[in-house]
Amino acid sequence: MNPLRTLILAAAGNGAVRRVVATAPVSRDVVRRFVAGEATADAIEAAGRLVGDGLRVTLDHLGEDAVDRSAAERTVLAHLRLLDELHAAGLAGDVEVTVRLSAVGQALGETRALDNASRVCAAAEQAGTTVTLDAERHTTTDSTLRVLAELRRAWPSTGVVLQARLRRTPDDCRELADTRVRLCEGAYDEPASVAFTDPHEVDLNYVRCANVLLAGSGYPVFATHDPRLVEVVAERARWYGRSATDFEYQVPHGVRPAEQRRLAAEGHVVRVHVPYGDQWYGYLVRRLAERPADAAFFLRSLFGR
Repeated sequence: MNPLRTLILAAAGNGAVRRVVATAPVSRDVVRRFVAGEATADAIEAAGRLVGDGLRVTLDHLGEDAVDRSAAERTVLAHLRLLDELHAAGLAGDVEVTVRLSAVGQALGETRALDNASRVCAAAEQAGTTVTLDAERHTTTDSTLRVLAELRRAWPSTGVVLQARLRRTPDDCRELADTRVRLCEGAYDEPASVAFTDPHEVDLNYVRCANVLLAGSGYPVFATHDPRLVEVVAERARWYGRSATDFEYQVPHGVRPAEQRRLAAEGHVVRVHVPYGDQWYGYLVRRLAERPADAAFFLRSLFGR
């Protein structure tokens, strides 16, 4: 594993590092490049600005591992409030929401997660948008896919995220290639028995999975800001006869904004992943770990070098 990636992931659980990041004088501005803010209003404002630039958005209320019913309920209510405000702002046609099942009670059982996710999906339908279930640690993948299958009985447009880092993902892509799938590289620290640890192997698996999804009849979403993978996806899409509107690119908020607009100007569908909420630290650390080179920008900004 990349030593810098290992170091970054170790920082995710380090309280001292978190305090430095949260209290450093320039930290707020740096974090805001990657995270829209802590309030729902911040997310709506960021989404409106991006939609105005011709981009689409997925809003991600940050929070994980609800270990009791009250924590899960707070997360559900946060999503319901977000969807109400999206509808009121007239943005729901261009903005979807990303949901982590761990945040809505997956640790309390699949039934709890399904019930809570169903409430969010129903609200999304009423608002005029849809939901994508996020990918988390490999230990939750089977459970997430079972919940997905149940949700799709009522809301067939529900999407799911699959991680190219996991060895199993080509098979999952084959099973889901006729649906809406978001393919990401993956940012969790997983054992070599279930995941590729070499970045080159992750990229190769990403391309394998992209081929499977593009060959299917579904709507693939390619979450990457790696210029090489963006070009490979474009080439493979042409090979499979996909038009520029038959798939999406998805990029993180604050990363290569000029490239986002360039792709959109060329006719591609570009969706920006916009996280928000007060639990931004874990997300930010994993975001940097996914592409350790991005950490250089953050560290230079944070410490003024």
